[in-house]
Amino acid sequence: MTNTAPHYLTPAQTAEQSGFTLDTLRYYERIGLLSGVGRAPSGHRRFTEDDLQWLGILRCLRDTGMPIADMRHYAQLARAGDTESLAERIALLEKHDTSVQQQMALLQAQRKHLRDKIDYYRSVLPH
Repeated sequence: MTNTAPHYLTPAQTAEQSGFTLDTLRYYERIGLLSGVGRAPSGHRRFTEDDLQWLGILRCLRDTGMPIADMRHYAQLARAGDTESLAERIALLEKHDTSVQQQMALLQAQRKHLRDKIDYYRSVLPH
């Protein structure tokens, strides 16, 4: 049986792979969105693949407009474990999904308005 050491990422590598800035990573750690980030004996933060996966979830929530307070609540629920919080996490994500769906409908309507304006301008443009 081989004993493979876990692969750690530096903060810079984590920032690059997650798309978050170093400042955002520090902020997320400070407000509790990122917890349990390991430290090297030197005190430098060491991230794992699990951290990157979690950051992927946070990226999705942030990019779809979830408020930080809801993201923090989601993180607290996730840390509580499946037995304790799965139903509540589902409810939170379903609520957010409805919000995303509403945002998409609004954007589609606004895009149609833009396309109509472009079409109008093209129709009056001298040939």
